[in-house]
Amino acid sequence: MKKLVMIAIFCLLVLVTAACSSGTGGKKTASESDPIVIKFSHVTSIDSVKGKAAERFAELVAEKTGGKAKVEVYPSSQLYGDNDELDALVSGNVHMIAPSVTKMVKLDPRWQYVDMPFLFNDQKHAQKFFESDVAKTLLNSDKLASNDIMGLAFWENGFKHFTNNKRPLQKPEDFAGLKFRAQAGKVLEAQFKALGAGSATIAFGETYAALQQGTVDGQENTYNNIDTQKYQEVQKYMTLSEHGRLDYAVFVNKPFWEKMPDDIRVQVEEALKEATELEWKLAAEENAASLENIKNSGKVEILSLTDEERAALAEVLQPVYDEFSEVITPEIIDGIRNLK
Repeated sequence: MKKLVMIAIFCLLVLVTAACSSGTGGKKTASESDPIVIKFSHVTSIDSVKGKAAERFAELVAEKTGGKAKVEVYPSSQLYGDNDELDALVSGNVHMIAPSVTKMVKLDPRWQYVDMPFLFNDQKHAQKFFESDVAKTLLNSDKLASNDIMGLAFWENGFKHFTNNKRPLQKPEDFAGLKFRAQAGKVLEAQFKALGAGSATIAFGETYAALQQGTVDGQENTYNNIDTQKYQEVQKYMTLSEHGRLDYAVFVNKPFWEKMPDDIRVQVEEALKEATELEWKLAAEENAASLENIKNSGKVEILSLTDEERAALAEVLQPVYDEFSEVITPEIIDGIRNLK
């Protein structure tokens, strides 16, 4: 009898083992085979420079990791808007964002460098900064790390230029009494105050109507933003001033990033490097094409600044440096200047 019981137990164990094996087919479990998902949220359209670079980044990650990592891109504020995406990154609800760098001011006031007037000489100077140790100081700061954020790369938008409806802007006194739409920020308030002008914080999407209705006389923006928002339809003059910049940076949730297997993280970094080079190239091409579109519209008088006029404007704007140099720190401001 004992022998029969032992045989029965043995047969039962064999059946259970076979059933378990047939259930998995000898394959890896879902937790072993599922790809690492990187949720990338941004606020611009899929056809924007940022949108195209993000999509290419996703393609490159899939290629380089052999599908072990997957980037899910959510453009056009599908998940989070401009005012929410930073909090979403900190909480881990998304893993990657690429906001305008001015959004980081609430965590680290040094990011106001981007609004400092005439800090950058030209395009080459800006790109030297993007790849410099000065840039890494901002991207890898303790202030970001303490909020579980890490910066990975700078993505370009471009130089800002003045437009307005009242008169050509070439000398400091030309700005007196005018009112400009501006992004929020104390540096920009100080900039227009130094020029004897006023400023108003108006949402990007509402700027065209504000210019059309005369709520403000002018604004500052990149060629591509001016063109795609059709400001040339409601502005008479554009000064090619290159006085400030609008740029993005790519940030990740630090705990998520550091938990990623080393080999996968290296491949994702390689993909981001290639996508960043593409973004820079597209930004330059789009801005050049937009300038031609604005010129060809025939609706705006376009003015260039001489070296003397640029120097005169920079001199009048010196109080902005007097006020904010210590906040942004000489390390950042002088570091950028010395990259020339």
